[in-house]
Amino acid sequence: MIALPSSHPWVNQLHCYDTLDSTNTKAKALAQNGAPHGTCVFAKAQSQGRGRMGRSFSSPSGLGMYLSVVLRPHCPPAQLMNLTCAVGVAACEAVRQVSRLEPGLKWINDMVVDGKKLGGILCELSIAPKTGDVDFAIVGIGVNCLQKPEDFPPELQSLATSLLMQTGNAISPAALAAAMIDCISRMPLPFGDMDQYRRLCVTLGKPVQVLQADRTYLAEAISVDDAGALTVKTPDGQEKTVSSGEVSIRGLYGYHP
Repeated sequence: MIALPSSHPWVNQLHCYDTLDSTNTKAKALAQNGAPHGTCVFAKAQSQGRGRMGRSFSSPSGLGMYLSVVLRPHCPPAQLMNLTCAVGVAACEAVRQVSRLEPGLKWINDMVVDGKKLGGILCELSIAPKTGDVDFAIVGIGVNCLQKPEDFPPELQSLATSLLMQTGNAISPAALAAAMIDCISRMPLPFGDMDQYRRLCVTLGKPVQVLQADRTYLAEAISVDDAGALTVKTPDGQEKTVSSGEVSIRGLYGYHP
């Protein structure tokens, strides 16, 4: 199903399924049972696809790429604070290779084209209790490949897009998964080149609405630091660091002032 070169170091670590509840959930179970670095889980469909903040990720059969990878970087958690950023850069490169499309990244984990969501990233860490280091990380990526507008739920039709809708070409999820696996396998960890992420980040320079547990406020996104946190400037000139909560860009995903 996924055609990796026979020389690829992860070629014998592919697990492919017609349907899973979640590729991240399956990859986590495999990792807990000792699955090695580079174990990849691919599904044609997910019944309970997950995004950040517990949101669901629409995962219809045969239309999207749903992939999770087990990583064992053997480092303290602090060195993986920007893991989602690293995966975002790798994911954009994989999309570019198979489609020539140049997606951007909405901080921190969404792939976007023309102001619409193309895909999302969900990274999860498991910490070894004895050492405090990362035991394993699960990197999950979902990308809309073959959807037409009517394939999205009504509430998403104005917010989401696909490779087919953007390019007019039918790019198979398996072909994208092969490129994605290769790009992730070459991703340096810990990730140091945040300039690549900043260049792709469509949030920078834009007015944003910051949604946090205790307050909501407007600001301008001005930078992403080396740990992946967003720096914003409020109307009174204060700079704040946003490392949790949500950020909505004006005019993107339906947010309008």
